[in-house]
Amino acid sequence: MVITFSSSPPIPSFCSIKTTTSSTLLGSYPKSIQPRTRSTFLQPIKRRLNLKKNNSICLERESSRDYRCSFAGFDLEGPQSVIEAVAVLTAIIVVHESGHFLAASLQGIHVSKFAIGFGPILAKLNANNVEYSLRAFPLGGFVGFPDNDPDSDIPVDDVNLLKNRPVFDRIIVVSAGVIANVIFAFIIIFVQIVSVGLPVQEAFPGVLVPDVRPFSAASRDGLLPGDVILSVNGLQLSKTGPKTVFEVVDVIKTSPKKNVLLQIHRGEGDLQVKVTPDENSDGTGKIGVQLSPNVSIRKVKPDSVIQAFNYTGKEFWGLTYNVVDSLKQTFQNFSQSAEKVSGPVAIIAVGAEVARSNIDGLYQFAAVLNINLAVINLLPLPALDGGTLALILIEAARGGKKLPMELEQTIMSSGITLVLFLGLYLIIRDTLNLDFIKAIL
Repeated sequence: MVITFSSSPPIPSFCSIKTTTSSTLLGSYPKSIQPRTRSTFLQPIKRRLNLKKNNSICLERESSRDYRCSFAGFDLEGPQSVIEAVAVLTAIIVVHESGHFLAASLQGIHVSKFAIGFGPILAKLNANNVEYSLRAFPLGGFVGFPDNDPDSDIPVDDVNLLKNRPVFDRIIVVSAGVIANVIFAFIIIFVQIVSVGLPVQEAFPGVLVPDVRPFSAASRDGLLPGDVILSVNGLQLSKTGPKTVFEVVDVIKTSPKKNVLLQIHRGEGDLQVKVTPDENSDGTGKIGVQLSPNVSIRKVKPDSVIQAFNYTGKEFWGLTYNVVDSLKQTFQNFSQSAEKVSGPVAIIAVGAEVARSNIDGLYQFAAVLNINLAVINLLPLPALDGGTLALILIEAARGGKKLPMELEQTIMSSGITLVLFLGLYLIIRDTLNLDFIKAIL
């Protein structure tokens, strides 16, 4: 959230995935979200081998709770799924801004604007001295206050102006958007668990082959999608998980143009398949498959309300931990992960992909976005709720003495400008990465 003391100072949120924000900037997801079915979207950490354009084997990390994505290759097919994704995103922004709005209104603080989006107004409604508007740029939203509005007839010393309220009152208003998103995320998870159940992973021996590239070594030598690799050159794969996948990968990479004996479970029986990996330009082997841990997902429904809250709490903290951990990794490896931050177009693309599967993933998609928005908004950066909170806390540390108005305006204006430019850049970049746009270009 950002408060800018312009003619009508807003508390905005910024939308950016890494799954973001009170001017809401949709931010960044934890690890890579790939187009996948929703059941896969829910699966805990797994590793998959993808065949790149140069037909090399590429290992990438996936996680049901780890949503940082590369959005190249997404499309927006299926209007219903796109509408669902847009509805989820809009609801999250509305919830965030409603938190600020209600926190101010219930304290009797004057509010002048409630906006979804930034920039030119597309539609507006005036009620009870508040302008409600829908704006052109879907980068978030803001709640505006008439503190320094020259057209306002409210006296500048009115005790119900936000700037004239005690520090604690302002902290409540500024932090209310984050609190609203946290509560909303908890409710979403609770509804998911009560209605469809908690996704629980069950592991089986071996490594699953979800997909086989046409005309690849694997296809040529008889591997089929759905096969389960039980052993490689006599090495039994008794346990499942990323480590087991890497064991298969290592054998393949070190065996170009050499026979690799795979024991395969297919249907109701087992068989042996000899695969001869092709050679990459770097001398490593490749067979052209996707590999993942051999796991299945079952749904567990609670037996009581107490158990439902228990499941919800565990799932909520698990998702929160992964969002925070992803954010930490982003800052620690910013040069490598900056390109993974994505804006509203990419978020909608991911949400549409999830919505095309089943309802489970859409629940977790919405929950993760809420948590992401809450966490990112707490960062002490201009144009975020955390930046505003930092200024208020500095004021409190100075014994109630505010920073010079010009300095606050400079800090916040620069932050909002950066947010807008970043948001527009992300929209343009993510739009150009959509499949149908690539096809046109």
